Amino acid sequence: MPVLEGKGLTKYFGGLVAVSNVDLHVDEGEIVGLIGPNGAGKTTLFNLISGALPLRSGTILFKGQKISGLKPYEICRRGVARTFQSIKVFPDMSALQNVLLGSYFGVSPGMSSMEALREAKEILEFMGLSASSATRARDLTLASQKRLEVARALATKPQLLLIDEMMAGLNPTEVAQAIELVSSIRKNGITIIMIEHVMKAIMNVCERIIVLHHGQKIAEGTPQEIVSSETVIKVYLGERARAAS
Repeated sequence: MPVLEGKGLTKYFGGLVAVSNVDLHVDEGEIVGLIGPNGAGKTTLFNLISGALPLRSGTILFKGQKISGLKPYEICRRGVARTFQSIKVFPDMSALQNVLLGSYFGVSPGMSSMEALREAKEILEFMGLSASSATRARDLTLASQKRLEVARALATKPQLLLIDEMMAGLNPTEVAQAIELVSSIRKNGITIIMIEHVMKAIMNVCERIIVLHHGQKIAEGTPQEIVSSETVIKVYLGERARAAS
């Protein structure tokens, strides 16, 4: 049974079709990439899955149970967490306090303060942020803020993690570190969907890629199938992809 299924997902903003009749599935343990030009509907799709926006039509199932129509906190507590395209940390709180919020809010909201503190520290260590635990989030580097947002999401104990452009704005060394981190998260038993424009990341960590264009799914397949697709080259990747394939 897929961890996530979407059937006929559609969202309008006034007369603009942001997502149009999209079907998708994500199997347990997969890392699935979601790519496409700016404005293709990728983040809108994340907003639909996470409950931040209501569907116009369609159904979303998580582990066989309908989650479309639930509030975002209800979906989070079912086991779906996300990060954001524009970083949304609590800037005046420390890194540790940001992660503690996830621990208190997530799948096990009744945990003790001591247990939440222990788990938050373990997550910061896993994310390479333990040395910055007392640092205000606003004072962290861009790369560390992105890691912190993932850490806070992990603190909710998700089974499915939606990562929205974690590698945007990072230098090549930071991108390589982020790729390793995504792989490590999957090794811990968490299924991942990632929106990303850094093709090196998509090609290295994803088993399958979904391509959106003008809100429609125009292609789906392995990284090699996608990079070789005439349609995807034309609307998104460009001629350099043909030369590299």
